[in-house]
Amino acid sequence: MNKSNIEDKGMAKVILICGKICCGKSTYAERLRVEVNAVILSVDEIMLALFGLYAGDRHDEYAAKTKKYLLDKSVEIIESGANVILDWGFWTKDERSSVKEFFTAKKIAHEFHYLDVNDKTWRVRLDKRNHAVSEGKVNAYIVDENLAAKFDRIFQMPDREEIDMWIEY
Repeated sequence: MNKSNIEDKGMAKVILICGKICCGKSTYAERLRVEVNAVILSVDEIMLALFGLYAGDRHDEYAAKTKKYLLDKSVEIIESGANVILDWGFWTKDERSSVKEFFTAKKIAHEFHYLDVNDKTWRVRLDKRNHAVSEGKVNAYIVDENLAAKFDRIFQMPDREEIDMWIEY
């Protein structure tokens, strides 16, 4: 774990949850929400509410617009004094750097938490999620082999220096 960039532990902060698809980010965010009294902002939650399971060819465009909206909304929430958890993966180094610059420029305390999950645990979580979605118990995207491979190609593992809290499973 690196030294956190949170100087004053009493101030509201943003916690950015980084990790592969189906690694446990949302479950971790929910536990953390209770611990730090925070609001969770999730791209998937909004995308599923607005478009259901199928946003079609415009999914990436809608997701990018949703992220921008949630970044702006997180500032409003932080300024009101509440903690925020951004639960959307931060899969690329560029995205992590950009978000870090965004909050740094606004002098908003922020920290990255990375969920480092081994392949065996990841596969179990992926299968469990897909099963729950298929049974209608969870409103989430099915991650088939093609989608898992796509996200695996996109995902760039962070360097230790990028991360304030490294959680290994």
